[in-house]
Amino acid sequence: QVQLEESGGGLVQPGGSLRLSCAASGFTFSDYALDWYRQVPGKERELVARIYSGGGTIYSDSVKDRFTISRDNAKNKVYLQMYSLKPDDTAVYYCRALGTFGQGTQVTVSS
Repeated sequence: QVQLEESGGGLVQPGGSLRLSCAASGFTFSDYALDWYRQVPGKERELVARIYSGGGTIYSDSVKDRFTISRDNAKNKVYLQMYSLKPDDTAVYYCRALGTFGQGTQVTVSS
């Protein structure tokens, strides 16, 4: 059973940084791609970043050059380092693996 638990969200000022973490269990972590999604009320959940089992990454245009996704296969964790945060980055952030989402962590960017 795939289980995912996000942490690290919070309130940050515009221009600030946050690092999200997602702890995974229930599958062979190193074999699979891992995603970070985000969702705001009234909008569809959108893919923010993906890291493949081999380490390759993709990013949405809205976060490219500001966010970095990484993984630690020894710890079964995936991270999302976010820099230069903007109010538009405010959302609930979810990690996803094998079609399963975690419960999400709220990120609020506001002065």
